[in-house]
Amino acid sequence: MPVYSYRGTSSAGATVTGERMAESKQALQAMLRRERVTPITIKEKGKEFVMPTFGGGVSAKELAIFTRQFSVMIDAGLPLVQCLEILGGQQDNRAFQKALLGVRASVEGGSTLANALRQHPKVFDDLYTNMVEAGETGGILDNILQRLSSYIEKNVKLKAAVKSAMIYPAATLTIMTGVVILLLWKVVPVFTQLFLGLGADLPLPTRIVIGLSNFVQNWIILIIVGAIALFFGARFYYKTPGGKYFFDSLMLKIPLIGILLRKIATARFTRTLGTLIASGVPILEGLSITARTSGNAVIEKALMQVRKAVEEGRTIVEPLKATDVFPSMVAQMIGVGEQTGALDAMLNKIGDFYEEEVDAAVKDLLTAMEPIMLVMLGTIVGGIVISMYLPLFSLISKLGGGG
Repeated sequence: MPVYSYRGTSSAGATVTGERMAESKQALQAMLRRERVTPITIKEKGKEFVMPTFGGGVSAKELAIFTRQFSVMIDAGLPLVQCLEILGGQQDNRAFQKALLGVRASVEGGSTLANALRQHPKVFDDLYTNMVEAGETGGILDNILQRLSSYIEKNVKLKAAVKSAMIYPAATLTIMTGVVILLLWKVVPVFTQLFLGLGADLPLPTRIVIGLSNFVQNWIILIIVGAIALFFGARFYYKTPGGKYFFDSLMLKIPLIGILLRKIATARFTRTLGTLIASGVPILEGLSITARTSGNAVIEKALMQVRKAVEEGRTIVEPLKATDVFPSMVAQMIGVGEQTGALDAMLNKIGDFYEEEVDAAVKDLLTAMEPIMLVMLGTIVGGIVISMYLPLFSLISKLGGGG
């Protein structure tokens, strides 16, 4: 959904400004009027040129620490405004500090905490604000904040698992590409001049490597520019709905990595939906939020199909099986949870199980990738080196025969 910046006046006549996600300007106007705010200007973010800022984000770890501290302070009986003022003042991250102090000002002006948080969508997403709203409505805000902090901490652990799984192959491929280009650009030409001077007969592997070397020498700038253009082009395409779906679908089909990503998606889906349902968020809203926060376009589409089926009055089990994204065991266990009236508990148990599965899958992936990468590196670099020495072996044998 687009993010809108708005300015308006409250029922007390005070000026109210902020940012909020909404389906349209009309939807935001209706939302503000329900909060007794008369909108004056509403502008969609991103439609105007904005100078880029660096280091202005709020990390999940910072958010988890804040949420944990917030829950402790609420549980201790401190007033909401005082909690936000204390926590906002002690933040080292200026963007986070500004957001928290803005939330404090909104709450002090009569807004609910959930609506105040919604004014900062870059820091507090739909999942966060909906859970806070459920906690405020049910009078269990401290418990909800504890669940949120636990959820964020486990989500950080999942993201760390993904990074640790991807860093090794990415680093190895980068080093391998650099070494190959360096060999073809600087080392092979030295051997080429030597062979030309000696008039040696060049076998096919050597001619292929020299041809590649000539191509790299003649087109090195074009290769670099092309690689940069390809990187940014792919990045731009990934930001489009079709591009994101294409790349996410491709990632799920890659051997080893695809299995890991499916387990991560299952762990995140069950953990998110379980946390939302346990917090009192309706299942339809929970499925929508879970889909939007899945981080994968294929998973998002599958969950929105499940939501549509549930909205039509069906159980969650059959549409979940039909997506062919999640393991059938997950659907069966969720079905048991629905029948026993303990869906949230079952979802959290599945989340626990698959988080352990992710840890094991990351270890297995790294164990499998290491020899594969070493063999690839050895084969390519070793092949180049051997092809350069083949003419020398031929010359040595001729000299030996002549002697």
